[in-house]
Amino acid sequence: MSNRAVLEVIALDEEDAVAAQAGGADRLELVTDMAADGLTPSTTGFAAIRAAVDIPLRVMLRLTDGFSAGDPGQLDALAGRAAELRAAGADEFVLGFLTPSGDPDLVAVERLIAVLDGCRWTFHRAIDRAADRDALRKQLADLPGLDTYLTAGAATGVDDGLGTLKAEAARAGEPGYEPQILVGGGLRLDHLPTLRAAGLTAFHIGGAARPSGWAAPVSADAVRTWREALDA
Repeated sequence: MSNRAVLEVIALDEEDAVAAQAGGADRLELVTDMAADGLTPSTTGFAAIRAAVDIPLRVMLRLTDGFSAGDPGQLDALAGRAAELRAAGADEFVLGFLTPSGDPDLVAVERLIAVLDGCRWTFHRAIDRAADRDALRKQLADLPGLDTYLTAGAATGVDDGLGTLKAEAARAGEPGYEPQILVGGGLRLDHLPTLRAAGLTAFHIGGAARPSGWAAPVSADAVRTWREALDA
């Protein structure tokens, strides 16, 4: 894929997945229930999408809205779902949990990545709610498989996070800053020139791939517009 920018698109079902791949997406984030900001899809849903497209799929691991892993029973349930998805062929994941004080929930994260057993994974926008982003990155730095942070730079979105994104991009390769920054959360086409100039190379879209809203499927044309903007 040389050094072209990565475009990741949220997909809820096979129709979304096929359209996103046709539009030029490099990877899909698989979720269900966007009203809760994206929860773990069913194993059958994953399998249907896996059969429909041949690009990488990152599967969300989250059973409830928010950034808490829940009680031990909920964490057990999530680990069970992760194991089912692994058995069905899922090999890339998305997760991220915080404690009530805004620190990374290492108990939950380590429990899940033990099930993932070396699979690559994204720590998602929980980083944008962390008490200390830099400390979080350093605490997670040695966890196996972590290769991406999905972040807007701010809890409120890319408009407010541009400065943070540029500063973190400038630290690429430092301890805690080796994972790729995947920019997402209120991302618009007009942000791309600034972000690309700062050296950012990966971008995540959800609503932007659905000009008719979340009730309608992904638009291949909308994805293609982003692909062309990134390749320009």
